[in-house]
Amino acid sequence: MLVLVVVTALAFDFTNGFHDTGNAMATSIATGALSPRIAVALSGLLNLVGAFLSLSVAATIASGLVDTGLVTLTVVFAGLAGGIIWNLLTWFLGIPSSSSHALIGGVVGSTIAAAGGHAVKWHGLFQKVIIPAGLSPVIAGLIAVTGTWLIYRISRNVPDGARSHGFRIGQIGSASMVSLAHGTNDAQKTMGVITLALIANGTVHADAKAPFWVILSCALAISLGTYTGGWRVIRTLGKGLVEIEAPQGMAAESSSAAVILLSSHFGYSLSTTHVATGSILGSGVGKKGATVRWGVAGRMAVAWLLTLPAAGLVGAGAYALAHVVGGTGGALVDLALLVALAVLIYLKSRETAVSHTNVNAEWTGTVAPPAPVKEAATV
Repeated sequence: MLVLVVVTALAFDFTNGFHDTGNAMATSIATGALSPRIAVALSGLLNLVGAFLSLSVAATIASGLVDTGLVTLTVVFAGLAGGIIWNLLTWFLGIPSSSSHALIGGVVGSTIAAAGGHAVKWHGLFQKVIIPAGLSPVIAGLIAVTGTWLIYRISRNVPDGARSHGFRIGQIGSASMVSLAHGTNDAQKTMGVITLALIANGTVHADAKAPFWVILSCALAISLGTYTGGWRVIRTLGKGLVEIEAPQGMAAESSSAAVILLSSHFGYSLSTTHVATGSILGSGVGKKGATVRWGVAGRMAVAWLLTLPAAGLVGAGAYALAHVVGGTGGALVDLALLVALAVLIYLKSRETAVSHTNVNAEWTGTVAPPAPVKEAATV
């Protein structure tokens, strides 16, 4: 059962990687600062490095949100199922939702189903998760607004071509910092869940830190997921929110990196998606005359509000099913349903495929790029 939980946790970490690649690289891809393939490769490498820089967030997930004495391996597995399903659904729809909140919602929901509401450390949940979720996009957005305005103000006498070229080069550095920051925050969440499973199994003591093999395996899983490229979410962030230029992209990425790194230092389980989205919107507000698609932002905000409860309901349902079947067999039934649903979503996504070849196609209101125009046959 422990092996099953660890493998499922690493599968979640993989989905986290491809779901959140756009947080770091969407604007660089949209402005042409980096080609799509190079962008995801660079992001994957820096996620791997970032995962080793801090363990504060992992400690929050492992012991700061639920009573570890009441958590079983089945509870952890069911919570992971909730997080994975929400990640796949929002990826299919091209909605940049929070992988972090999907994971936390799934674990909290399965814990409540198993042991009741008293098993959740509500103060820690509000202080470390919910309050930062509300504040982080606003703070990141305000920083990006200010940064974007200053960039255009300072460079107002620079020719447009030279300015765009210079800031595209700068974006390589700022996007790299976001990828590094993403590794320090998001990879640790799966480290925390695996550590929670080890505690529940009695393998390590209640206050133990993540063992090295956990850190390494989570770092590899999220970096591999990042390299696959979550093109559907990258398209929404890069083309759907704001018609973005290189100076805006650098301002947005710098704002995101600063907020994420600061939160990682204090152990806040921050949503890098919320931060990146707030920064991109702020870069649109900060540039006079920029196109900001508030309708797309509104749909994303609704998804954000639904993430914790929706993943929690799936996690609770997964636990209930596993509990009824009983033992490891219950978890295997859950796993079979999880794999079947994942395959179904993947096959459905192929009908409106988004890849590195069409991720920058003009935005038409949906994540699906416009179909290529076929030339009329000549007689």
